[in-house]
Amino acid sequence: MPDTRLLRSLTLARGDLDRAAERRDDLEWLDSVWQDPATRVLLVHHGRALVTGDAALAFVPPADAAYDGVRVLLAVEDGRAFVALLVDATVEPWEGADGTRWEGLREVGAALGDRDAGLLVMAVALANWHATHPRCPRCGVVTVPAQAGWSRTCPADSSQHFPRSDPAVIVLVSDDADRALLGRRAEWPEGWYSTLAGFVEAGESAEMTVLRELAEESGIVVDRLDYLGSQPWPFPSSLMLGYRARLAAGSPEARPDGVEITEVRWFTREEMRAGCESGAVRIPPRVSIARRLVEHWYGAELPGSWPRS
Repeated sequence: MPDTRLLRSLTLARGDLDRAAERRDDLEWLDSVWQDPATRVLLVHHGRALVTGDAALAFVPPADAAYDGVRVLLAVEDGRAFVALLVDATVEPWEGADGTRWEGLREVGAALGDRDAGLLVMAVALANWHATHPRCPRCGVVTVPAQAGWSRTCPADSSQHFPRSDPAVIVLVSDDADRALLGRRAEWPEGWYSTLAGFVEAGESAEMTVLRELAEESGIVVDRLDYLGSQPWPFPSSLMLGYRARLAAGSPEARPDGVEITEVRWFTREEMRAGCESGAVRIPPRVSIARRLVEHWYGAELPGSWPRS
């Protein structure tokens, strides 16, 4: 029987932050925050932020954040505000000072502390939304950031628009021998494997999506489904819903669809560990919920980490 305990401390689902939503319409307070030298500003440029040598976010006071861009209130901690400045994409990148460097969530997310991971996930998700949804979907007019960067308002029809999250399921399937089924996408090199996943379609529950995606991508049928946890994946706007599933008796043999998935493979724990140790098998990095699902099945952390670039 699979372990159905919830996944804990997912890399991009950390940081019990006070988002101070009640302050987002307080323009006077927001102005005072930007004048306060104690305010910590996180500069975000093309999905990256400045990080120190010991893997912590590098903040600057408002006076040092003299760039065009959207200001987003991220959180308040001990009376001090944390604000992201989503620097306009047309601004040329600049070198970090004092040993800092530009890093994205994929590269540094697993190394950040809980608070910094939570702040950067928020900032990157909002940066992606503002960059890709600049116009009113009703009339096409350019919208204006509002509510401390958490919405956009159309000046023509006064409609409000909010950041979106696209739900997607991600599933580790095991059989009666407790082997794990992983797949390789068409664009991935040989040796790369991950759990099967797909977006929730209109009019579909998450559980219906699991059954459909598994049938479409691998041809199998499952008879047990256990929800384990969720993690934001702001590339650009997904919310990953993690599941364990059990192969049903009499299920068709697993086979790739030949379009999205070009290979599926059942792994024993011994095969998984040996493959990861040798590098013959490469699984997603620790920042992803896919890695956590594989390790949840395996029962411990697996060796090796490989960027997929």
